[in-house]
Amino acid sequence: MSKTLTKMYDTHAAASAAVTDLERLGIPHKDISIVSSNADNVHGTRAGEDAGKGAGAGAAIGGVGGLLAGLGVLAIPGLGPVVAAGWLASAAVGAVVGGAVGGAAGGLVGALQKEGVSEDDAHVYSEGVRRGGSLVSAKVDNDQIARAEAVLDRHNPVDPTVRGADYRTRGWSRFDENEPAFDADQVALERARYERADARI
Repeated sequence: MSKTLTKMYDTHAAASAAVTDLERLGIPHKDISIVSSNADNVHGTRAGEDAGKGAGAGAAIGGVGGLLAGLGVLAIPGLGPVVAAGWLASAAVGAVVGGAVGGAAGGLVGALQKEGVSEDDAHVYSEGVRRGGSLVSAKVDNDQIARAEAVLDRHNPVDPTVRGADYRTRGWSRFDENEPAFDADQVALERARYERADARI
């Protein structure tokens, strides 16, 4: 038996570090996924152009020699260009290509729900990526769950309940694929908001 663990991070760097530590723990890279906003320009300025090609082809989301070696740029509605690798990215893009986009059935929200993430958390996680965040999701055998959770928690993940509550104070209710992804300036402001909040704790 296994369980899918999913955590959100405010930066691609934190998510990448979590992925690396999961692989060091012995979780096969085929069982790990990462979906990140490309706000940090991880794949250079051609990301938007490459994303259009990637969405149709499901480009470079497998990963050979470690998950991060297989990062590719894809387009997922409402998220813009994302840097992604692994099964969660495949599922989200598959839902888009298959025409299941809309409501809770398609895209990243639907892919997360199919893996046992609650609808509320799936919306918060998708919104977090739209605002510059990164998701790490791993299918973990029962005997490794506690260690894998400790690894993921080491990199300061976002609490979806707290983050969702904060989004709602600013008028947000649920992820909307028709809303544009945050640009680099908006992402910087969003991250600064949470850095200030963390400093006060």
